[in-house]
Order: sequence, then C-alpha cells, then structure tokens
Amino acid sequence: MTEPQTLAEQRPSMLARLMAGIAEHAPHVTAGPIDDAPTPDDPGHPEYHRRQRAEFAVSRWRTAAPRRYQDATATDPQVTGWADTAADDIRQAGFLVLTGGIGTGKTHQAYGALRRIAEAGPRRFEMIAMTAPDMYGRLRPGGSEKGTETELKRLCRVPLLLLDDLGTEKLSEWTEEATFRLINERYNECLPLIITTNFPVRAHDGGASTDLVTRLGDRLASRLAQTATVVRLDGPDLRRGLRSVS
Repeated sequence: MTEPQTLAEQRPSMLARLMAGIAEHAPHVTAGPIDDAPTPDDPGHPEYHRRQRAEFAVSRWRTAAPRRYQDATATDPQVTGWADTAADDIRQAGFLVLTGGIGTGKTHQAYGALRRIAEAGPRRFEMIAMTAPDMYGRLRPGGSEKGTETELKRLCRVPLLLLDDLGTEKLSEWTEEATFRLINERYNECLPLIITTNFPVRAHDGGASTDLVTRLGDRLASRLAQTATVVRLDGPDLRRGLRSVS
C-alpha cells in the first residue's frame, strides 16, 4: 500500500499543475524577471541612508550656525568646489581662506560651505564655528571650564573648524603662538580649516602690517601657501545695502 504524500512532497506537483494550467489557459503570458531591488526610498538603498545622514548633519549645522546665517548658501564656484572636496574626503580639502572687505559676504559663504558639506550626507559631521577673538578668549587661562590645553586640543581635532574675522585681534606673542599651534596641528593632521579675514593673505604693496601672514607670523606663510584655497570676495558692503533698504 502506497504511503500518502506529505505536504512538502505535494508542493512540487501542485506547483507543476498550477504552471501547466496557466500555460494552457494563457499561452501568450510569459514569466518575466522580478525587480525586487530597493528603490532610493527603501532602507536598503545607499541613497536612502545618505539622505538620513544628510538630515542629521544639517540638523547639527543649524545648531552650530548663528540665526543670521541659517539660510546661508555657498555660491562662489571656488567655495562650492572646496566644499565638495571636503564632503568627498575631508583630508583632501586643505584650508579655505576667504578674504575681502567688510560686508562682502565672507561669513555667509563660509557657513554656506559647511552647510553644503552637511547636505552631502557625510558619514561623520562635526563642526565648531567661532570668531577669532572668541577663540582667543577661550584659550586664555580661565577662559574655558575645560582648560586651555583641553580647549586647544578640541579645536585642533574637530573635523570642521571655522574661524571668523581672523586678524582682527590684538597682536601679541601669545596670540601668534596659539594661532601657530592650532594651524600647524590641523595642517599636520590634514584637517580642513575655514578662515575669514579682512586682510589679504599676502599684500602686494609691501606694507609691513597689511597682510594676514605678517600679522600672524611668517611661520604660517608656507603652510597657508601650500594648503589653502584663497578666495577674494569683492564688492560693496552688503550690510549697508540691507540697512538702506530697510
């Protein structure tokens, strides 16, 4: 007497009968490939995860950016090019130095560059942005609860650092040494640095105190020359235009 088939044994024959029935009643229908690959909106797709990282990074950027620059967008081709390089490989970007007169949009472009990096969805996004006078205030003894050396290490190691208005501080051996240590450490570790300044990196008129290198010390000259993308922003004071309109 033949043993009855188990359910597992019945399945192949059931599938065969089903396929035969389909072929008999719909001979013009042929099986095609099934596209089960994830779409950009599915969690398994790389673009989905990039957008998730970008959303998180832009949130961190908004937390660090002052209210006035919450809508900052980089528009200068050199600035956007630098930001794209930093987003692709942070250690290949080098420094970005934005020079120009007062109110020419240096700080706006700087925050816009950081925003562009965040929007690219990097795997890690950490930034610190402050004015140079605030930085020196934190680095002075008693200026920070963390202590001078701890604060300096933090500024040296953060992946993205913006120093606004560098060169406006009162010059001293202490500020020169602190600046050198910061820039030299980031230079050695191939970490990017954004600098905005009213001074040209190197003056062409022979002035003794009219360029950034002279103000900050000759030891920085070769480092800035080797690794910096220097962008000169010209034009009228945009802040005056905004005040006149209002």
